[in-house]
Amino acid sequence: MIRRLLGGNLRLQLTVFFGLMFFLAATAVLAVALILVHHSMQFSLEQQYPAVVTQGTHLVQVHGYVVIDGASRQIILDSMDDNLLVKGGLTVLAVGVVATTLGWLVAGRLLRPLKRITSTAERIAGRTLHRRIDLDEPPGEVKRLADSFDSMLDRLDAAFAGQDRFIANAAHELKTPLAVGRTLVEVAMARPDAPPEIARLGENLLAVNGRHERLIDSLLTLARAESATTDRAPVDLADIARTVAGRIHHQAQAEGLNLDTDLSAAPATGDPVLLEQLVRNLLENAIKYNTPGGWVRVHTRTTAEGSRIAVSNSGVVVAPHEVPMLFEPFRRLTDRVGSARGSGLGLSIVRAVARVHDGDADARARPQGGLDVHATLPTRHAPGRNRTGHQEQRARSQHSGSIGQ
Repeated sequence: MIRRLLGGNLRLQLTVFFGLMFFLAATAVLAVALILVHHSMQFSLEQQYPAVVTQGTHLVQVHGYVVIDGASRQIILDSMDDNLLVKGGLTVLAVGVVATTLGWLVAGRLLRPLKRITSTAERIAGRTLHRRIDLDEPPGEVKRLADSFDSMLDRLDAAFAGQDRFIANAAHELKTPLAVGRTLVEVAMARPDAPPEIARLGENLLAVNGRHERLIDSLLTLARAESATTDRAPVDLADIARTVAGRIHHQAQAEGLNLDTDLSAAPATGDPVLLEQLVRNLLENAIKYNTPGGWVRVHTRTTAEGSRIAVSNSGVVVAPHEVPMLFEPFRRLTDRVGSARGSGLGLSIVRAVARVHDGDADARARPQGGLDVHATLPTRHAPGRNRTGHQEQRARSQHSGSIGQ
């Protein structure tokens, strides 16, 4: 009950338990003392004492004994009980406050190693596996916990390093045969005596080979995105979007599409290569799954949720319940992929990259056709940037106009 009321604050829980235990123990001691003193005083008052009188500064015993009557004994006992209860209660309260304060300080000292373990785990989860706790404490439960955590990190670090080596080796082993096959096909097509059938077959083989190369690149990118533990650098999604849009505007022109940009500052922190892949996948998907004479719009801005890049496009109508399928690997909609144009990994990579950067990606079907896809990352507050600089960048973006009109 107390744990539910106090939530998950372990230091506060320990302090409350320390305080309650002290008050219960002090109350029990006070009650026992009150009973003992009461019985002792009652026994003393029931005794007979020799009568004495005062002569000057001396007490002189006289004949006879003094006996205290019952009413007087009860008044004395009640007065003594009330006095002891009030003064003892105030003493318990004062010492309890001091003890609870000391309990708060002691709990903080005891939990300091756990806070270090927690902070290290948070840094490792967001950055790299190369950090260790290295707790400098005497042997005990917390020391064993920290050492076990470090041992687990060693194994995880080795596992991820092995996975990275496997990805690199797989990229080499998978791409080399495709590159050799592409070269052989190109050489065969370039022969002067090659018949037209060989040329047509070569074009088909090159198209299939290119699709396989793109599929391998997408798979490797998805694997790297889902296991990325590299250090991050400050980036601006607007700069990345501007660069990627400039590189693929010819692709939009070839498809007869109008590519518009509205790029406001969207500072974030992440891997520039993976974030560039995220933006490229968004734009390429918007261009690839479009309709002739359609349009693509790119927006970057800072919202309350974080730095956001949003890509909207025209296209065929997509049912709202089918949108979540687009973020699953190799799950493609038939009307979005009428041919073998895509591998079904574009939006999967987008969401994987966004989530490894502590963000997320989502999409919404447009009633007129097409999608609104956006990715949001935690905002990096750039020092020295003011509202004027933000407006100047937005003005430069709008001045550049649309790309590929």
